Amino acid sequence: MEAAAETPAVARMHVLWFPDWPLRAALGAAPPHPPTALVQGGVVTACSASARAHGVRVGQRKRLAQSRLPELRMLTHDTDRDERAFLPVLRLIEAHAPGAHLLRPGLAALRSRGISRYHGGEGEAAAALLAVLTDAGCAEARIGVADGMFTAELAARGAGEAGWAVIPPGRAREFLAPLPLQVLNEPELADLLRRLGIDTLGGFAELEPVAVRERFGEHGARLHALARGADSRPATPRPPDPQLAREIEFDAPLTQSDQIAFAVRRTADAVMLALADCSVVCTEVRIDLTDDDQAVFSRTWLHPTCFDGGDLVDRVRWQLESLAASSTTGADAADADAAHAFRGIVGVRIVPVAVDDAAHHQPGLFGSGTDERLHHAVSRVQTLLGHASVATASVSGGRMLADRQVLTPWGERPALERDPALPWPGSLPDPLPSEVFTPLRPVQVSGPGGAPISVGERGGLSCPPALIDGSEVIGWAGPWPVHEHRWDAGRALSGHRFQLLDRQHRAWLVLLSEGSWWAEGRYR
Repeated sequence: MEAAAETPAVARMHVLWFPDWPLRAALGAAPPHPPTALVQGGVVTACSASARAHGVRVGQRKRLAQSRLPELRMLTHDTDRDERAFLPVLRLIEAHAPGAHLLRPGLAALRSRGISRYHGGEGEAAAALLAVLTDAGCAEARIGVADGMFTAELAARGAGEAGWAVIPPGRAREFLAPLPLQVLNEPELADLLRRLGIDTLGGFAELEPVAVRERFGEHGARLHALARGADSRPATPRPPDPQLAREIEFDAPLTQSDQIAFAVRRTADAVMLALADCSVVCTEVRIDLTDDDQAVFSRTWLHPTCFDGGDLVDRVRWQLESLAASSTTGADAADADAAHAFRGIVGVRIVPVAVDDAAHHQPGLFGSGTDERLHHAVSRVQTLLGHASVATASVSGGRMLADRQVLTPWGERPALERDPALPWPGSLPDPLPSEVFTPLRPVQVSGPGGAPISVGERGGLSCPPALIDGSEVIGWAGPWPVHEHRWDAGRALSGHRFQLLDRQHRAWLVLLSEGSWWAEGRYR
């Protein structure tokens, strides 16, 4: 009776786990993957099995991971890409087992009762799902069946060659008992329990629930229930997606961007009508172009507010022109029509990726505000001159000014590979120069009488700066050492920075590197 009261009945669950899904989404191929790591904010967030075999681990700093495996390929982790790549798989699961619950990209759950009855058993249902996924190219998938999602996920992770594992009803606690505390993904709690002599979920489960709640609060009580196999989380089915995507197919391949843009106007209007029927607006859209070889060229576009029909047509045109620019070489590049011509396009598909409640984007009572008018003006310029013609500036992390300046086309989300919040020893403090030279501009800096200037090992100057490009220096500060990529001979940079003020009251930021002077920026 005590065991029944201690471990309440929980729902039987099928959990489907796709190992290293972020790597599959980034590389576009099924495992095994080459040594690859995904990085966000300078920290490894996912890595392939081949990288783990060389000591690369999630949570490592980028530099440490590279020291473990110098040939490791580093990519920026895009969680939105993970979700987009997993949606077709989730729809495939729902087609064979309605009511799938998305836990995260690469991990889904569904209640066992219905699908097990249909296939004649929990193991049979798991085998049937695995066969469907294998036929769809996801042979790496693993399925676990157990009491609750937590236990079922761990069963999936431990599934053997069969690809699926079933933990009998009421045996969750016995299955979980020998597992280490690390599976709870709570490092602080695991460290504290380890100091108390508890290393496994079984040891944690032996503690009194009341004592755990008093010591660790509600969160600790929740983790204690998981360790006892009492996972009571309900499986919330994913609501069906409204059919917002629209596409057009051409009878004959079209090779001119203006032709395709004109033909796709009605398709763009159909997308807007579908959005209006759902009372939503689109803030992110994916456009798929299919050529006459059935190759698909996809690109995702963002909007600072929300798309209208004309914006969608513009994005189709820009994507076509970028496709043409990447394919025109040699003599074709000199042809006036080559910038708008490419291989024949036989179909265009417009897929809203992110939507928002239309009520959040209604115009103000007394007309559009300054930001809205600015957006329309800038968008108009962008339409006339091209997608990359108007850019917004963001400040990234780094030491050199050119590395810290990131220009992003208007409407796109800035992608900062270097986190500006992290410490960057040797970086320039505020205020920063308002004019940045990219690439660095060579300048002539000399001491009195044209004497060359050098910096000693202890930071001392051979003589003070006196001239910059023939203009007298009336004030200066420095030197400040800066060193970058010393482990990479091709990218290594070592030098000293100075701030100089000339007779025309122009303030310069200059760099002395390997005997040469370079202007990084100018203060205005």
